[in-house]
Amino acid sequence: MKFNDDLAIIHAYLCADGYVIKSKNEKYNYFHIGFRNTNLTLLKDFQKRFYAYFTIKPHLIEGQRCRIGSKELYNKLTQTFGSFYSYEWKMPQLNIELARRWLRAYFDCEAWVTIERHQNRNIGVDCVNKYGLIQIKDALDVLGIASKIKYREKKKIYRLYIYGKENLMLFRKEVGFLHPDKSNKLNEAINDYVDYLWAFPKDIIQLKKFTQELLKEKIRIKKPNYIRVISKEEINLKRLSKLINEFYNVNCLINKSVNGRGTVYYELSINKKDEVQKLINHRIIPNILKS
Repeated sequence: MKFNDDLAIIHAYLCADGYVIKSKNEKYNYFHIGFRNTNLTLLKDFQKRFYAYFTIKPHLIEGQRCRIGSKELYNKLTQTFGSFYSYEWKMPQLNIELARRWLRAYFDCEAWVTIERHQNRNIGVDCVNKYGLIQIKDALDVLGIASKIKYREKKKIYRLYIYGKENLMLFRKEVGFLHPDKSNKLNEAINDYVDYLWAFPKDIIQLKKFTQELLKEKIRIKKPNYIRVISKEEINLKRLSKLINEFYNVNCLINKSVNGRGTVYYELSINKKDEVQKLINHRIIPNILKS
């Protein structure tokens, strides 16, 4: 069988939530191929792609599965790909485009998206098949999507994580979800990240106004003459320092610090009396030097 989009997705569905099995009774052998899932979008996708590739339409039971009985297809699938059992399936060797399709179908079935507001956002997959999960990690690496695999001792299962805004955005671009709820939740997780980069305007008049308003908002004063501005992004303070010098002729220092939780941040400081006076003269800060 030659891989195309349809077969790559069918294969992934069968590895994730499917079965290709032979059962017996006293007189006959039965050959079953099916895909279990409660999501109608995925069930219809499996049915459509199965028909497109094999010209046979599986029976769809909403909220349960798609299924078909066929000795011929059972033999084709098992002779070509081997076992589809949880511990034994293998991700096939595919080009990048088909690997994207395979990953999309697999993650549609097996993945979940975690959102803990402003704390934890990730895509996770649990799997008993260590070798199969390593293959998935390698395929994600080719797409530039970083992931980690951890073994969960209590459950005797392996878990793959994708986290960090850049990786989640890259996953959405390169792989994505067909599953509507998971797609919406991934968008929500990405949008939950706070953008810490300050949007400096290009127009010089707007830039001067923006700098003035930013300073009034961000400056923290420690009397008698210590001024600081905090940011998680060093590039923000480097740009701000340059503008403060350009507009107000004030020199600044930038230092890297770590708070009690281990979070790295950056501090722009102004601590010379004559430099502080310049900001007072420009009405950026109140007169903290007044006796």
